[in-house]
Order: sequence, then C-alpha cells, then structure tokens
Amino acid sequence: MKKRSHRKENLQLLSLAAPAILLLLVFNYWPMFGIILAFKDYKVPKGIWGSPWAGFKNFEFFLKSQDATRVIRNTLGLNLMFITAGIFFGVLFALIMFEVKKKRQVKVYQTVSIIPSFISWVAVGYIVYAFLDPTKGLLNQILTACGKSTIAWYSEPKYWPVILLISKTWQGVGLGSIIYYAALMGVDSELFEAAEIDGAGKLQKTWYVSIPQIVPIIIVMGILDVGKIFRADFGLFYNVTRDVGALYPTTDVIDTYVFRALMQQGNIGMSSAVGLIQSVVCFVTLMTTNLIVKKISPENSLF
Repeated sequence: MKKRSHRKENLQLLSLAAPAILLLLVFNYWPMFGIILAFKDYKVPKGIWGSPWAGFKNFEFFLKSQDATRVIRNTLGLNLMFITAGIFFGVLFALIMFEVKKKRQVKVYQTVSIIPSFISWVAVGYIVYAFLDPTKGLLNQILTACGKSTIAWYSEPKYWPVILLISKTWQGVGLGSIIYYAALMGVDSELFEAAEIDGAGKLQKTWYVSIPQIVPIIIVMGILDVGKIFRADFGLFYNVTRDVGALYPTTDVIDTYVFRALMQQGNIGMSSAVGLIQSVVCFVTLMTTNLIVKKISPENSLF
C-alpha cells in the first residue's frame, strides 16, 4: 500500500513537472541535433545529410579570422564588467530596500526598478539615441549650453563600454535585486537584535550581518553569470549601438559578428561552429568556477 501511495504521489509530481520537462526537451535538447552543422559544409539544396563534411574548417574560419581576437576580448571584457556591476548594484539596491520599513514604499520602488527589465532593447536603443543623437541629443545640448563642443558619440568607440555598462545595469539591476532582497528577508531577525544590543549601527549591521548572510546567494548568482560569460546579449550590442561600424573596436562581440557573417555570407556552418564553441567554453567556465568555489567553501558551491 505504501509503495502504491508513493507511486501516486510521484505520478502527481511528474504530471506537474511534465510541461516543463517537455519544453526543456523540445527547446533545449532536441536542437542539439543541429550541432552536426558545425562539422558540415552546409548547402540548403542538399540538406543536412547531403551536405559534405567539412571537419574543423568551420572552427578554423572563425578562430583564424583577424577579428576573432577583437570579438573574444570584447565579449569577455564587457561581460566581466556587466557581472561585477550587476552584482554590486543589485546587492546595494536590495540592502537599501531592506532598510525601508514601509511595505507599500518597497513595492513601489521595486515595481519602478523592475519596469526597465520588460522594455525591449529596441526601445532602449531609441532611448539611448535620444540622449546621444549627434545634433539633437540631450547630452550634446547640455554640452552646448555649457559652452563645450559636442561629441559624435556614434563615431567614438572609447565611450561605449561605459554607455553599454550603464544601459545593461539600468535594465537589469531591478530584477536582480529582488533575489537578494528575498534572501535578506530570510535572515533571522535575532541576529540584527543581537548586533543592536552590542551597539552596532546601521552600517555595521549591514556589513557584519546582512552581507555575510547573503554571501551564498551572491556566489551562486555569480557562478551562473560566469557560466554565460562567453555569450553576449545580442539585443544590447546590436540595437543600442545601432550596429555602427565605427564602434566595432569596443562593441563588436561574438554574437553580432556571427550575425553579420550569417546575413552577409550565409555561412550556417561557421555560425553553428561558433555557437558550439560558446556552449563548450561556457560549460567549462561554469564547472571550473564551481570547482574553485567548492574547494574554498563547499557549502557555497552550486553543486
């Protein structure tokens, strides 16, 4: 009887999980069949199986390209900036919200901060352009009013790492802070009371109680973000920069480079090869980062 009851319970749980499992299989595992395209000289009329094998030529096409070093450097460097800023400002905003005692105000602040996460990068691109338009942009108008010369923002690549960092942080910090805020809500209130009895002020309670208590979730979020470090947010880099060629030295990343190669040359094999490289590197990075954390602090590792 116990076995039957356990089977029924498991069957119910499985039925609840079935839609998610089905979506995972259809959209994450079944497309893995396309990995074969990375090793094929794909010709549409011949199809996947009829196209000749290319070996590792598709990988060589990208890795030996004169642009490979630039796009890899930009992808890794900018993603490191995004990860650092995202965690820092996400935790900072969560700590500020945690100090707000009125729940209605917290809900208002969180709602306002989350709204940018639901704005498409296309719309964000137009918002950024409204600030940076060479002739009518708000920033150039301010510079003119201050008696300074205007800046051709879309011709100066040196400014764009900061512009992209601000755009990415503004768009994602609100949603990221919710996770840290939820973790803070789970901290035992007795710890704060004990710290207050010992004479700790607000900053001391934040530094010695709040932050140490959410370190595990910060590490987990960091590991997950590092696992995506070799992939770029295509919408951000394509729409916000308006795909201006003059900005490529600091804004061209793997995803935009592959997109242009696919659109201009129709090289599906090379695109698949780069996608495979990204997936392998992200997997290795995730496992390595988790292994390092596990060696240092086993209880804070992802698995």
